[in-house]
Amino acid sequence: MRAPVAGDVRPSPIAGTWYPGSPERLAKSVDEMLAAAPLVSLDGQIMGLVVPHAGHRYSGIIAARAFRLVQGMSFERVVVISPMHHYYDAPILTSSHDAYQTPLGHIPIDRATLDALWQRIPVASVRRDPEHALEIELPFLQRALKGPFTLVPLMLRDQSFGVAEALGKALATVLGTYQGTLLVASSDLSHFYTEQEAKELDEAMLNRVAAFDPRGVIRIEDEGRGFACGRAAIASVLVAARELGADEVQIVGYGTSADVTGDRSRVVGYGAAVIYRSQGKAGST
Repeated sequence: MRAPVAGDVRPSPIAGTWYPGSPERLAKSVDEMLAAAPLVSLDGQIMGLVVPHAGHRYSGIIAARAFRLVQGMSFERVVVISPMHHYYDAPILTSSHDAYQTPLGHIPIDRATLDALWQRIPVASVRRDPEHALEIELPFLQRALKGPFTLVPLMLRDQSFGVAEALGKALATVLGTYQGTLLVASSDLSHFYTEQEAKELDEAMLNRVAAFDPRGVIRIEDEGRGFACGRAAIASVLVAARELGADEVQIVGYGTSADVTGDRSRVVGYGAAVIYRSQGKAGST
């Protein structure tokens, strides 16, 4: 559990609904999902994750497959990029609070990194936002990572490649060197197709992710061949990770809401991936 921080804390609008509101129940639930996730062997340095953002009951076991890969690791900061599902008149948003709150404690916001980012790309600050897609990842980070970390929260209204590329490159410039930062893209996949249709659409989208193709992630939705509500978040993280030296992406989990509900007529797709710098490349520098 993180120690409280002084100052202005964003209260959670989803604790007790999207995930358990009790610290004990939340910790137990997340720990069980992490323990159930397979540990995939990777020959390289993990730099980023792609994870779903439905309620923990629905997509948590898929998200855990990515978060399991960073369990026990330490990062100075975590950049979480999600879509903004609510209307705000700005393409890129962040929180103006000093910290995020979950039942597991407070996570301080890295204001210095956000200020440096704002010098390169406009980022609007909002208060008491209702967005679930960013917060839903925080309990996994709090339980998986070793030691405290600061948070760089970013939410995208604009889903264009131009914005995603600009944000990814600006982030890479601000971060400078990768050391101490984990990048996290929060996104579900297709929504409300039959399970058979969803699997075809989701496979096409995940193929673009696995191909390390940020432009393709946006284009395939424009063409109606695959969908991701956080496609710009995925593209931004891929752009930033590549700029910082990542060269491989591996899909580590996939499922649909039907795995929980049994309703295969209208499903939501969930995928998880890890972005990393291969050992061969790391060893050559």
